[in-house]
Order: sequence, then structure tokens, then C-alpha cells
Amino acid sequence: MRSASGNGFDSSDSFAVSGAAEGTTRLHDIPPSITPSHGDDSHLLSRIASPADVKALAPNELAELCREIRATLLAYGHQHGGHIGSNLGMVEATVALHRVFDSPRDRIVFDVSHQSYVHKMLTGRAAAYLDPDRFSEVTGFTNPDESKHDQFVLGHTGTSISLACGLAKTRDMEGPNSGIGNVIAVIGDGSLSSGVAFEGLNNAAEQGGNLIIVFNDNEMSIAGDFGGMYGPLARLRASGGTAQPNLFNAFGLDYRYVEAGNDVSALVAAFEEVRDIDHPVVVHIHTLKGAGYDGEETHADRQTASASPVSFDSPTGVHPTDNVNHSEPWHSDHCNLSDHEPHEGQCEASHWQNPDAAISKPDDPRKHYGKMAMAALEPRFAAEPGLVVISPATPGSNGITHEFRERAGAHYVDTGITESHAVAYAAGIARAGGTPVVATTASFFQRAYDQFFQEMSLNRSRVTVLDFLGGLSGSDNTHSGAYDVTMFSNIPGATMLVPTSARDYLADLAWATAPAGSADAPAGPVVIRVPGEAILTAERDATLLPVTGGQIADRPQSTSLPVSVSSASGGISAATVRGTVSVTAQHAGVRHMLDWRVNQTGSHAAIIGLGNAYPLAEQTAAALSADYGITATVIDPRQCTSLDSDVLESLRDGHQQVITLEDGQLEGGWGEKVTAYYANHHVSDGSRNPHVLNFGAAKEFTDRVPLGELNERYGLTVEQVTEAITRCF
Repeated sequence: MRSASGNGFDSSDSFAVSGAAEGTTRLHDIPPSITPSHGDDSHLLSRIASPADVKALAPNELAELCREIRATLLAYGHQHGGHIGSNLGMVEATVALHRVFDSPRDRIVFDVSHQSYVHKMLTGRAAAYLDPDRFSEVTGFTNPDESKHDQFVLGHTGTSISLACGLAKTRDMEGPNSGIGNVIAVIGDGSLSSGVAFEGLNNAAEQGGNLIIVFNDNEMSIAGDFGGMYGPLARLRASGGTAQPNLFNAFGLDYRYVEAGNDVSALVAAFEEVRDIDHPVVVHIHTLKGAGYDGEETHADRQTASASPVSFDSPTGVHPTDNVNHSEPWHSDHCNLSDHEPHEGQCEASHWQNPDAAISKPDDPRKHYGKMAMAALEPRFAAEPGLVVISPATPGSNGITHEFRERAGAHYVDTGITESHAVAYAAGIARAGGTPVVATTASFFQRAYDQFFQEMSLNRSRVTVLDFLGGLSGSDNTHSGAYDVTMFSNIPGATMLVPTSARDYLADLAWATAPAGSADAPAGPVVIRVPGEAILTAERDATLLPVTGGQIADRPQSTSLPVSVSSASGGISAATVRGTVSVTAQHAGVRHMLDWRVNQTGSHAAIIGLGNAYPLAEQTAAALSADYGITATVIDPRQCTSLDSDVLESLRDGHQQVITLEDGQLEGGWGEKVTAYYANHHVSDGSRNPHVLNFGAAKEFTDRVPLGELNERYGLTVEQVTEAITRCF
């Protein structure tokens, strides 16, 4: 989940909902006077069933409601995890919005909507944050299926202004019968870096009519804010909203500034002033990200001065912090805390808070393989001035650590939340002879589809794309990577590699980023799908690869390109990489890079497992051998751009079945191409036309469904694949 004003798990950036952590709740850290209660009517939040209840409160009760909401968020973060930091900063603004406006007649559109937890509490869903048994009842984003107060399913960024323009346009065209009153878009300063946000501002000014844009400026994106507009925004804050240039005025928009963005009374007054306004207006509110975090000293390397205990004697549970002082351009809070050590102010760790139950767990695949890639690239910087790592705003969740960024200097660029720009920017670097590596989450790359076709592939740009969180996962429906193979593998001129081990992953990276002019370097863009959970689990437990034990034969090679692995860049050592003792990436020619690898030769059935589904191929082969005496052929295709016709033709002899396994969308995906190959190359000897079985995901959106459950749903288990194979014999 990506914050427009915060590191995502972003740890799903896994976006998966986890259960309450038994024995690890930290409600005792919150003073008893404001500890959330499930059914105690003495607590205001327990009595809020709708925005009408917020309106019914006495003015002096609003601050107490904010205190209770903040306490609830802090407890929820320890037990469940989530985008707590962005919500803590928006407590007062959300209470004020529902105090002044009349949702759902007045339409509130939250950008990204990861900061909508407070909104959900005030619209009948407070129990989902107060009662651990009900934590899974709501998503981490707005969702109209949950409530009429939610306008859209939103998990990506920059679109709230455009969506609000559309709502306002229909209201203005239909008049009083539209049923729509005020239209309010809530957008953060991180989200404002997204190009579509500027398109929305441009349209809003031209369209006119009632449209209120609440600009939540907490001086943070997921990491720091990056871009030329943040200097002028800082000057606006410093001047109380009077400095020029004012980018909102430049678009022709009315503008108001509220410095006290965590003062509920000041916000109520500001929103009352613009309610029912007859033209577009931007209300710029200056808030504190993570307002209310306890600031515990839990990390020896903390270098900020914001570690004083939280004072719940303050009106809303917010205490002053000096972790907001920096000069522009500002890029870092100089801390690299884990996802369970956030603090107030400019803190990257407060984007996504892992629950206490996740403390001390090993890195997830994104961080593990991301650190590995950065460790491989970093030693090359000194000799390759054109080698540049580009992250559109999600570095930490993908293992691009704070320390790496500091050491990389100009070799690392955070473009902000700008996937389209990031890919086009990379194409420009490549055109000039540089070596760009663009790294972000699979579902975020969907936003750059046009640039993948035009600037990257049509121009044969030597761009390397690191595709994180591709394939099936327990993510929410806006962050699913199940469609990445369907997208990338069908772009003309692009090569998509799908490594099944750290060793192959590093070899693929070395080949894709071979300096321009190197022998056998790829002629165009290369997408590398970063290995996922199934691969990392198998690398940590070789018994999950019963055919090869994780030991694979060397691929043919024409030259060698060494890839050093520095423990300083995330603790990845040569010993981490299964296979040869030294980590040497075979820099083979294109033909060898696209060859499929046959890891076991057998008969009757050939099982081809793509990427994260490859361990399932070995496990199914082992079951066939143990239960039916069948020695199946096992193949790792290593890429999904093209078919290895030599291998497919060789399977005609002695194989009645060919089985394809993929952990992504089946329709339009990779396995169907194998089916089409045999259908289009039918031979007269019927015994030499193997029957093809395709296993993969249905064409659907899934929302926080555990990975194991998805595998069961799609038949991607040893038992289901084995049963299908033997049923056909």
C-alpha cells in the first residue's frame, strides 16, 4: 500500500491483512483513561455509528474524540499493522471533514485512501479497529462494497482530484436531482508528484463549480519528497501561505492555508468557510505525519531527536517534535528504522507499520532480493558512471535501504510517485548510453504501460526493470501482481526473465545491465520478475526442491561478468546464494539466456513451472514418482517472452502430457502459449501431439485472500496437479 505521504510492505508494501498478535498487544502502553473500549459507552468512539454522531458532539468533545481515535490507531498498529502514520496525521482533518460536511451526499474522495482508517471509524466501522476479532472486516483502503461513504476502491495514487472532477461534473450537469452536494478531494504532498494529479488540477480550474481540494502537507512521501515543487511548498508553509510562486494559484485555483493541521477547531473553521463554495478551492493543511507515535528508543542507530515519550496530557495526544526541521531539497530523515519503529514527523518507517508479531522475522522476498540486487550493483558504480537505480517512491519496501541510497549518491534517483516518468526517464538515460535500473512493485508498473510500449520498447531502450511482488499474493485488490506476466511478456521487443533462484536472479541482472557495447548484451529492455515467496522459502529449505535440491547445472556461457555481493548493502553474502561457491553471473548470449532448462528428463508427463510456480513442479514430480512410479520431465523455462521450440519438439517423444504451472492470470498468460504451440504445430502422428494442461489464476481481482487459499482455488497444489495428471492417463 502506498502512502502518498509515507515505506509500504510497502511491507506489501504485502498489503495482506494479518490476525491479531497473541500476547503481543501493547494496549498497556496507552494510559487507561483513553484505552479503547469495545462496548463502553463512556468512550466517545464506541458511540460513533455515523457522521451524524460526530455532528451531535459538543465542540469541546471533538478533541477527546481525536484522542480516542489516536489511541485506537496506536493499539491497532501494534496488533495488526497497517498505514498507521498517515492516519495519525489525518485524525483531526477527518473528524473536521465529517463535522462540517454531510457524507455521503457530500462526496469525500481520499487519494490512495490508505489514510481512510479514521474515516471508516466515523462511518460505522469503528469496531473493526477496536475489536481484534473484527480486524479483518475492513480493507486498508476505501471500498464502496463496505460503505456508502466510500466513493471508490483506491490503492494507488494521484487520482482523487480527477475522480472528484468527474463527480462534480455530473452534479453540475444534472443539477439538484444529482443527489451530490459538495465534492471534496483529499490528496497528500507525496501524491502531488504524480502526473495525473497535475492533470486533475488543470481540469479543475477550467471546469469551475464547487470542488474542494484538501491538500494534506506532512512533508513526506513514502521516503522523502522529491521534486522541484517542494521548495515552493516549503516557502508557502514558512510564509503562512502567502509566498509566491504558488503552484495552485498558477493553475487558476483559489487557495487557503491552515498551519494548524492537527488542530480540530481550526480545521472545522476552515472547512466551514469553504463549504458550499461556488468555485474550486485548495485548502492547504500542514499536518504532522505519525502524530502521536510514542517515540520509544528501540533502535540503536536512531539519529533523530524525536524520542521523547508521548504526552497524552496534550489535547489530542500529539506532542511537539523537532523531527520536522530540514532544508530544501529534503530527501531523508537520516534514520533507517524497521517497520515497527516509526516516530513522529519525517520518518520513512511510519509509512507501513508491521505488527509486533512480525518483529525479528526474516526479510520478505521483496526486501531480501532487493537488497541482493543493490549489493550486486553497488560495486559497479565507481567504474560505470552511467549506472543508475531509479525508484518511483517505494525504495525501502523493495530492499533499497537508506544506507544504500546514501552510499549510491547520484547513482540512485527517487523520482517520487511517477511511474510513467520513471520509465521514460530511464529510456532517456539509456539513449544517452547509460544503464538504468527501474525498480518498483508490479501493480504500480501498470501505471506506466504506455511508456513501456513507446519510450522503452519501441525505441529499443536498454532499460532494466525489476518487477517486485509479481504473481499471486495475499495483497489487497489494488496491489495484486497476478497480471504482470500478461502485461510484460506481450510487449514487443521486451524480454521478461523469470528466475527461480538467487543465482539465476543475479545472473539475469548482470546480463540485463551489461554495459552498452558489451558482447552478447541484450539489444533492448529486460524485465526481471523478482522471485517471490515460494522461491525464497525453497531457497531457505532445499527439501522443497526434491528433484534438484536447489543444485542446478551451469548454463552455457560465452563470457563471464562478475557480480560482487557486499554484506554492507544489506547483509547478503555469497553464502546466501545457493549453487556455486562464488557468485559469478554467467553473461551468456541472448540465445542462451532464453533457453529453457531441463532439470530432470523423464517420460509420460513434462511439467514446466514458471517462476514462483517452479517449486510446485518439482514437488509434483516427486509425488508422481513416489505414488505412481512416473518419472516426469521437469523444466524451468527461466523466461516467458518466447517459447523454446527445441524443448517443446523434444517432448513429442515419450510424453503424453505437458503441464504448465504459473502463479499469475492464466487467460492471456504464458501457459496458453504452450497450448497454442502444439495446436498450431499439429503433426500427423497423433501419438506425438501431447495433451497440454494449463494451471494458473482466474481472471479476477482478489482482496486479501491468503496465498495458500489462492493456490487451492486455482488448483496450484501438489494434490490437485497430480490428480489432474493421473486422471488423464
